[in-house]
Amino acid sequence: MQNLQSYTKDFKEVRAIGFCASIKHAKFMKQKFEKIGLAAECLTSENSIDRVDIIHRFKTKKINYLFVVDIFNEGIDIPEIDTVLFLRPTESLTIFLQQLGRGLRLHEGKDALTVLDFVGQARKEFDYENKFRALIGKTNTTVQNEIEKDFPNLPLGSSIVLEKQAKEYILENIRHATDMNKRKLIRLIQNFQNHTKLPLNLKNFLRIYNLELKHIYKNHTFNSLKSEAFNKEYDTFNFDNYKSMLGKKWIVTESIQYFKFILSLIEVKFDLNQLENKVSNRLMALMLYYDFYQGPILNLSLQEGLKQMGENRDFVSEMKEYLEVKIDKIGFEEIPFVEMPNFPLQIHARYTRDQVLVALGLSTIEKKSSNREGVAENKDLNVEALFVNLKKSEEDFSPTTMYDDYAINETLFHWQSQNQTSPESSKGLSYILQQKNKKTILLFVRESKEDSDKFTQGYVFIGPAKYVEHEGSKPMSIKWKLKESIPHYLWKESAKLSVG
Repeated sequence: MQNLQSYTKDFKEVRAIGFCASIKHAKFMKQKFEKIGLAAECLTSENSIDRVDIIHRFKTKKINYLFVVDIFNEGIDIPEIDTVLFLRPTESLTIFLQQLGRGLRLHEGKDALTVLDFVGQARKEFDYENKFRALIGKTNTTVQNEIEKDFPNLPLGSSIVLEKQAKEYILENIRHATDMNKRKLIRLIQNFQNHTKLPLNLKNFLRIYNLELKHIYKNHTFNSLKSEAFNKEYDTFNFDNYKSMLGKKWIVTESIQYFKFILSLIEVKFDLNQLENKVSNRLMALMLYYDFYQGPILNLSLQEGLKQMGENRDFVSEMKEYLEVKIDKIGFEEIPFVEMPNFPLQIHARYTRDQVLVALGLSTIEKKSSNREGVAENKDLNVEALFVNLKKSEEDFSPTTMYDDYAINETLFHWQSQNQTSPESSKGLSYILQQKNKKTILLFVRESKEDSDKFTQGYVFIGPAKYVEHEGSKPMSIKWKLKESIPHYLWKESAKLSVG
């Protein structure tokens, strides 16, 4: 009651829905609230015959507090709800979001939704991290860091207030849950069959224990962990290559087309000649070659290199499971880049720098590009890629390379050239005369050099850009017009930088 008084405008005038653990709990809450003079009711399977009347009284404020048991998870639309009370922990993120959604409907005169979550001493296994991640959205920081710093990256107009004791308890829960050391992972694998009848594979293991690929592939592979868990040998041929590809390259790559291409290659036992003979397929095959070997190998052709990759059946099986998990997790729609039909990258997908350099034709089967600058140009194709880090730290960038790059709006991007570039220079003129000379500018953007788990981030291909205008010299500040809107999560990150 003290919290209702503290966090609502008038606790006697709210329309609050409280989610309870049981029918007995709902009845108890109704009685307690009525005892102190508040208009309350419960709605459960026992009195569902009165449902229409109870909801009508709730909408017209004859009832201010309605206590329910899962009955309002979905399918009920009462936009008047302005307060949600979580009186029980829920293991299901889907149910949590459904219950939260009961209060997120717009309604005249309702300017905010107040959510009070009385978490109590939930089990250590309770998933607070994913719950808060769903509320915060995609950020470049961990949920733990967001909580410690009082949620600096919430959507505008939102706030989350944790009382001191709740904050300490939740942080301890998250630290415990995310401390996935090798011993703990092995113990989970050994106990898997005690927790489910599902077969032990990567997808089921991650789902049952609510883990992510990063928990395994930061330092291990699934094959190596299973081997130690059951004292069972596995094929270690090219182990370091597989481990690096899964834990450094693919962990930061997000492209349905690229991953599906690899799956199709697995199906034909890595025989590229059995797939459609087109340039984009050969380029994606070379991207895979680079993912695995890190660069050209003397006297090892593309086809022979792929064939060798497919010889370790244990890891080919793990690759397949890994890719299926990655594809299932991708929540955006890739957009084909039709202006360059042979280009193997899709707009809004995320790629490593090495993958991009292969796609641009700068890294080949004979020679790896040494490019590590903010731009990469293939003069034969009349194409130039711009690589942008939205957040630049002094640790990773010198004062002369802390360029001012950000999205002005969803289709206009502000970019600073390299320091030596002036409007009169050949490079500067190539930007200014871009459309006249039919030069293609491709923009690749990432939030920062590393993500919150210290993985080197991939770049999001946000598509072709056209020159609009510029100002200044050495460096030039150029505005580029994007063909496609920047993805919402990058726009959110970049918009913060543009306003300081």
